[in-house]
Amino acid sequence: MLLEKNQQHRRPLTGSLGLEENSNRVIAIVFIALLIDLLGFTLILPLLPSILDYYNKNDDGFYMTLQHGVDWFSEMIGVPPERKYNSVLFGGLIGSIFSMLQFFASPLTGAASDYFGRRPVMLLSVIGLIASYSLWAISRSFELFLFSRVIGGISKGNVSLSTAIIADLQSPKARSKGMAMIGVAFSLGFTLGPMLGAYLAMEKEKGEIFYVHAAIFAVVFAVTELAFIFILLPETLSKEKRVSSVISGFQSAAHLISPLALFQFSAVSQRMEPLSKENLKTLGLVYFLYLFIFSGLEYTLGFLVHQHFQFSSMEQGKMFFFIGISMAVIQGGYARKIKPGNELKTIKMAIMLLVPAFLLIGWSTNVIILSTGLFFYSFASAIVVPCLSTVVSSYGLASQKGTVMGILRSLGSLARAVGPVMSATVYWLAGAEVCFTVCASLLLIPFILLRSIQEQRKVE
Repeated sequence: MLLEKNQQHRRPLTGSLGLEENSNRVIAIVFIALLIDLLGFTLILPLLPSILDYYNKNDDGFYMTLQHGVDWFSEMIGVPPERKYNSVLFGGLIGSIFSMLQFFASPLTGAASDYFGRRPVMLLSVIGLIASYSLWAISRSFELFLFSRVIGGISKGNVSLSTAIIADLQSPKARSKGMAMIGVAFSLGFTLGPMLGAYLAMEKEKGEIFYVHAAIFAVVFAVTELAFIFILLPETLSKEKRVSSVISGFQSAAHLISPLALFQFSAVSQRMEPLSKENLKTLGLVYFLYLFIFSGLEYTLGFLVHQHFQFSSMEQGKMFFFIGISMAVIQGGYARKIKPGNELKTIKMAIMLLVPAFLLIGWSTNVIILSTGLFFYSFASAIVVPCLSTVVSSYGLASQKGTVMGILRSLGSLARAVGPVMSATVYWLAGAEVCFTVCASLLLIPFILLRSIQEQRKVE
C-alpha cells in the first residue's frame, strides 16, 4: 500500500488542478530568473555618468579620439565647447546602440526559440550576458567597455523570451498573472539594482576602479540565473507547436524588424476591419512617440543630476530607489483599480502630468523641485505603458494576440534605440533646460493622437 501511495505521488498532475499548479510553478521560476537578471542589468544605471567621467579624466585613447571629433564638430557648427556635455552625448550613443541591438536581436531570438525551444535559447542568452559583464569587469579602456555593451545588447533577449514562456501557458488566467509578475519583477529590479550598484561603487579597495565590484556582482547574478534556469526551468513550447523550419521563423521575425511593417501592423492588419486597423496603427504610433520622448529623457536624467546637483553614484541610486518605490505605490494603489474602458482617459491624464514633470526636472534649482518632478515622472512610468498595452491587446483575433504584442514590443525597442541619442544631442547642443522643454512640448503629439482614437470609438 505504501508503494502504491508513493507511485501515485510521483505521477504527473493532470486536470485543471495539475495545469494550474504547473503554470504557477513556471510563473514563479520566470519571475525569480527575470528578477535576478534585472538586478544584474540595473547595477550600472547610477554609475554610467561616473564611468564616462573616469575615461575622460584618465585620457583614454579611444574616448579622447571620439571627444576630439565631437569638439571639432561643435566648433564647426558654433556650439560652445562645454566638455561636460560631451559625456551626455556619449551616454546617449551608448544607450541607443544597446537598444538598437536589442531591436534587431530580440525578434531573431524569439524566432530561434520558436524552432529550438525557449529553454536552450534562454540559456544561450544568459551565457552572452555573462561574457558581457565579464568584459565590463576587466575593462580598463573605453573601447573594451563599449564592446561589452555591444555583446550585452545582442544577448539581452531574456525579457522577450520570458514573455514568450508566459504566453505558452494554456490558461488565460495564468498568462494574465504571469504578465503581471513580469511587471513586478521590473519594479523590484529597477528599485533595488541601482541602489546596490551605487553601494558597491563605494566599497572599492585602494587603487581599484570604482565599478569593478558592481561588474563582478553582475557576473555573479548572471551565473546564478544560468544555474537556476538550467536546473529548474522546464521547456514550455512542445515540439508539436514549434515552427516547421527555422527559415520560416526568421521570415516571420522580419515583420518585427522592418519599421514600415511595424507601423502598419502588416502581420495582422490584413484581417481587420478598416476602423480597427486605423485605431491600432494610431495606438502603435502613440506608443512609439511616447517611448521615443520618454526614453530619451530617462537616459539623460542621470547626467542632469550628476552635473546640476553633483549627485554621487549613491545619491543617484537613492533617486532611482525613490522612483521605483513611487511606481510600486502607484501601481499597487491606483493602476490596478483602473476600470476596463477607462485606460485611454488615464493615459491622457498621465501624459499631461509628464509635461510639468519634465519642466520641473529640467529647470529644477533645488532637490524639492526635482523630487516633485520625479514623482509626476514616476506616475507616468507606472501608468502609460501598461495601460497602452492593455488597450492594444484588445485588438485582433485570439490567434493574433501574440503577434500584435510582439509588434508593440518591437516598436518600443525601436523608440528606445533612437530616443536617447536624439535627446542627448539636443542636450549637448542647447543644455538640459531646452532639451526637457522641447520634449515636454512634443508630448502634445501623442496626446492629440489619443483624442482622435476616442473620436473614432464614438463613431464605432
